[in-house]
Amino acid sequence: MESSRQERLHELAQFLRSRRARISPEQAGLPGGGRRRTPGLRRGEVALLAGVSVDWYTWLEQARDIQVSPQVLESLARALQLDSNERKHLFLLALQQLPADLSPADSDIRPTLQRFLDLQGTSPAYVTDQRLNIVAWNKAASLIYGNYETMSARERNTVWRTFTSPYVRQLLREHWEAHARHRLAHFRAAYGKFAGDPWWMELIADLSATSEEFREWWPRHDVLSGPEGKKINDHPAVGKLVFDQISFLVSDAPHLTVTINVPSKDDDTVTKLETWLAQ
Repeated sequence: MESSRQERLHELAQFLRSRRARISPEQAGLPGGGRRRTPGLRRGEVALLAGVSVDWYTWLEQARDIQVSPQVLESLARALQLDSNERKHLFLLALQQLPADLSPADSDIRPTLQRFLDLQGTSPAYVTDQRLNIVAWNKAASLIYGNYETMSARERNTVWRTFTSPYVRQLLREHWEAHARHRLAHFRAAYGKFAGDPWWMELIADLSATSEEFREWWPRHDVLSGPEGKKINDHPAVGKLVFDQISFLVSDAPHLTVTINVPSKDDDTVTKLETWLAQ
């Protein structure tokens, strides 16, 4: 066995032992069983909680080169009560890849992130989750794209809103189709992680029943990610607005994406927005 793989297996074994040692039987819902020579759960108890054999789990803690499935790793993560960072670390050590995200609807926004959005001023900025729901925004975004505060959860889904909102079509005019195709391809790429999930299936069915364009384009399986680049809006109150779009993941919450539409330096968008925001 190559030395790098052996080192990774040793690291995995030590990680498992350290996490086993910090959990008491009572915390795991097991009888205490009196005094123990070492703290934490026994190997057999972890195996019981994870639904694997004691021998197999023992081999894993002995850094043996054995096959591990994502399903078993998920069981171990639950048995050892790992948090999200520890779960990712477990998968990287065992499989050299990150696990699928278990909580697509976990969209808590830290106050620091909201302050960051607010400080963007004339740059409309918002945060989307893995389902492409807008979960946070600043004043400029709400003024231009609609009052998110009063929208339903379905209306704050960017795919649903793109394909069903007359206001979005008016705002984008001749640019609507390019935007809609980009949004749909982004949605298709995100769906790959959650294919068959009931929430996604319901939205896809509702969009297919509501939008002729969605019904026609969805079977094409176009996929992509990343920002749209230049965006041109025709706002009913202030007229033409031109933006350059950038997007990035939140480092401590990579299931969230921040999108900022920066006013073009070759246009009077900033002046218009400064006046409007000051009212």
